[in-house]
This record gives sequence, C-alpha cells and structure tokens, in this order.
Amino acid sequence: MTEKLYYSEPQTYEWTTEVTSILERNNKIYVTLAKTAFYPTGGGQPHDTGYIDTLKVLDVVEEEEEIFHVLESKPDTKTVHCRIDKKRRIDHTQHHTGQHLLSAVCIELYDVHTTSFHLGEETVTIDLDIPELTYEQLQTIEAKVNQYIYEGKQVKTYLVKENELSQIPLRKIPDVKGEIRIVEIEGIDYSACCGTHVLQTSEIGILKLVKTEKQRGNTRLHFLCGFRAIHDYHVKHDILTEITKYLSTSKEDLIERIKKMENEKKEVGRKLDEALNENAIFLAESLLQKNKGPFIVQAFAEKTLQELQILSRKLMDTENKLVVLASIPDKKCLLQHNGEVDFHCGQFVKEHISSFHGKGGGAKNNAQVIFANESDMNAFLEHVKHNSIIKSR
Repeated sequence: MTEKLYYSEPQTYEWTTEVTSILERNNKIYVTLAKTAFYPTGGGQPHDTGYIDTLKVLDVVEEEEEIFHVLESKPDTKTVHCRIDKKRRIDHTQHHTGQHLLSAVCIELYDVHTTSFHLGEETVTIDLDIPELTYEQLQTIEAKVNQYIYEGKQVKTYLVKENELSQIPLRKIPDVKGEIRIVEIEGIDYSACCGTHVLQTSEIGILKLVKTEKQRGNTRLHFLCGFRAIHDYHVKHDILTEITKYLSTSKEDLIERIKKMENEKKEVGRKLDEALNENAIFLAESLLQKNKGPFIVQAFAEKTLQELQILSRKLMDTENKLVVLASIPDKKCLLQHNGEVDFHCGQFVKEHISSFHGKGGGAKNNAQVIFANESDMNAFLEHVKHNSIIKSR
C-alpha cells in the first residue's frame, strides 16, 4: 500500500518516490506511488493537484485503501519527483479545521449541529439543524471561534479501534468499521475525519462568517478562513475605498450618504413620474385630435416602451380605440385596447409577426413585439394600419 504522507508528514509538499503501478482506464492513466502527499477526494475535502515530474495530476482517488493519481500520460521513469499545489492544500487544510472548530462552537454555544459540509473553490459552507440564527448569535459564534484560533489550541490526529470509540466524546459517531482516524482539537472537539488539518488552531489564521441562507428548513452558513478570508477582505476594502472616493465621503459616513442618495433618488423618481403623466395627458389629447378613426398607430424616436405604456393608458382611459405605439430606441411595439374593441391583439401578433422577423405575443387586450431593426418595425406598423379590421362595440 502507498505510504500516506498527507497523514504522517502533513507539511510535505515535494518529495521523490517510485512508481509502483500504471493502469489505463477511460483514456486516462492511473498511477500508484510508493509514497504520496497527494490527498484524495474524501471527507468533504477536494483532492490535491500538482505534478508528477512534468505530468499534471488531474484527480486523486482512493480505492480499497490504495491511492490512484490520474494523469493524461504515463511517466517516463520509475523514479519521479512530485509536488503538490501548496496554496490549494493550505487553503483546504485551513478550511477543514476551521469547519471542525466552527461546528464545535455552534454546539457549545447553542446546541446546533452540523448536518453537511461543502468545501468549494468559490464558497465554503456548513448546514446547521436550525431554521435561523440571529445576527447576535452569529456575532457570538464568530467571536468564540476566533478566540480559539488565537489561543493556538493543539490539533492532534490518531487512530483508534472501533471498540475504543466509547471512550472518546465524539461529536458524531462514524458509520465505519476497523481503525478510525480521530481529529482532536484540544479540549474543544473530537471528530472522526480522514481529511488534512493544521497542527494548531492558530494556523487557521482567522474565520469570517459571510452570510446565511435557508436550506430545506435548516440554515446554510457560508464562511471563509485564513488566506482566502484575507483575500476577501482586500477585495472588499478596495471596493469600499473606491466607493468612498467616488462619493467624496468617509467610510464612517458612507451609509448615511447612501441613505441620503436613495431618498433623493425617490424624490427625483416621484417628480419624473408626475412629469411623465402630465406629458402623457398632453400627448394623448394631441393624438386623439389627429386620429379620429378606430385605431392610433404611432412610432416615437425618443420614448422608451415604459413611457409609451403610460401614454397608452391615458389614450385607453379616454376613448375605445386600438392603440399601437412603437419605441424606436427599444425596437419594441405594444398593441393595447380597453376591452371595448373587437380585436384580439395576441392573435393578430401570432398570425403576422413572423413576416417581419419579430418576436412577441400576448392576450386579447394586450400584446408586445420586439424587432431586430427599425425597418422591420416600421413595416409592421404599416401592416397594422392597412390590415387590422376593428369594430367598435
């Protein structure tokens, strides 16, 4: 069997060893080594990556206690030099021990238990058997975890036999047989685990709770540890610095400045709505004077579809007409009436729109169409003028 350096020498990142076997499966090469520090996927922790000589390690899997390294081609020599991605391994190790510590603190403080753990490249989460945690509870959990990190508690790993488990205060009894690997955080947590871990909690660096979300009646807690947490801080600090510079304010006054801007935006929006309504009333009167027939068809070079919807409502409130309005900037057209017109907007669009390279649909009183270009839209408007048969009730 392969000697597992990731257990016996957890801080080994480069080594020289012998190739013990080479297998071919599914156009991939599976290689075993006399000794390896490449950790295989397991226990919620992803596999290590790196190189065997110049060959990239694509995956690492464990089958019947043997470790297989998946490569694209065979090694040229029996003796090989191996190196793992140190940054990735340290990230995984910090987060895995951080998860043990976080889960233990959740039990210690609130008797909340972890039901699952996910360690991904973008996000790291645990699922907790509680519907919700308050802001104050989250703050307390984070503070307690970081206290234990700063205290530098020893992290020990060792094997015990199945009949010895009753002597250990395990957080969860494992469903495995034979010898079982225990990860112990001094005086805090005892867990059965096959993953890689730091030697003392201070190596976690820091743990930051990021957010929570509901997950099937439980709470999913996102967190970051160590170098990944520091990188996240740098990114957010740079963003915050740019925002304060752009708004010419301090970090301390930023929230109040944003609240003030939001209130100003609402006031501007209110005044804009009033102006749009007043303009729509004036424009509706003008269009009704010019169009005495059963429909109004008009394109606008400077109005959005949203503005035309306001105008259409004003027109329909005044008379029973088919209203067909088009926004040249949006390349969109709406067809509407107030229900007192014998015309099915959606059906008309469905039957005719393909001839004008448009897409759209709707119901009897309301339909919308979007066009690829202005020329097709204008052709459709002309088609409406000459082919819609409307009978006023």
